[in-house]
Amino acid sequence: MNYLQRAREFKTKKRLGQNFLIDANVISKIIEEADISKNDIILEIGPGAGFITEELAKRAKKVIAIELDKDAVFEISKLPFGNIEIINEDILKVDISTLCDVPLKVVANIPYYITSPIIAHLLGEIYEKENKNRNSIKEIILMVQYEVAQRIVANQNSQSKEYGLLSILSNFWAETNIIQKVPARAFYPSPKVDSALVKFEIQQNPAIESDNLEFLHKVIKACFGTRRKNIKNALKNGGFAAENIEKALLQANIAPTTRGEKLGLEEFSKLAEALKNAKN
Repeated sequence: MNYLQRAREFKTKKRLGQNFLIDANVISKIIEEADISKNDIILEIGPGAGFITEELAKRAKKVIAIELDKDAVFEISKLPFGNIEIINEDILKVDISTLCDVPLKVVANIPYYITSPIIAHLLGEIYEKENKNRNSIKEIILMVQYEVAQRIVANQNSQSKEYGLLSILSNFWAETNIIQKVPARAFYPSPKVDSALVKFEIQQNPAIESDNLEFLHKVIKACFGTRRKNIKNALKNGGFAAENIEKALLQANIAPTTRGEKLGLEEFSKLAEALKNAKN
């Protein structure tokens, strides 16, 4: 299968962040990790010239391909499969819950400049106990920039520059792991950075239980809002009263000089609970 030749025949659009995966081994790895059965319905985001699409269509009951580029839609429409539904739309405007009556598997090689918005669209925010998109998905295999993959799977023990709001969003309603690093030469045109395949396995319950997820989200967002500040000052900048912060940090047994990126979800939960109590 000469993916490189086929990719060269397609006029890629830089403004859409198009970099087509042309490495047959990586495409095979995606198919392997997706573990597709004849009953599976696959949602593919950004299929481009359809190199992964055709492999998905050979194995799945149905492939729903969401593609913004009309030229790419034309290419996919030429594939000789009757189980591909093409939707010419921006994925951020698509209500995934309307696409199918059973949970989908998502495969996506997306433009890197909209990675975070797409993850938020698929998973919902951490305060959304019910999210119709997330409830419609079983798992996600996502191709992202390698540095972003490191941020997605990071925790409080990772390097501080890796762990942040994206890490917490990604792992609050899913379990994540890096499948493999993918070199820039695996794409055409080759991007300037390496990539990675990341798997998200959707969980029914959040990573941490809380009776006020919105307040927990507010606390976490404040702690990461000013990364160079200690947690006491970060919370002040986030709109929390100084006297409540001091009480809460003491109750949660967190030093005021600690930085937000050193706290795990359990500690954020204790801090949020202590801040609520301090207000009363």
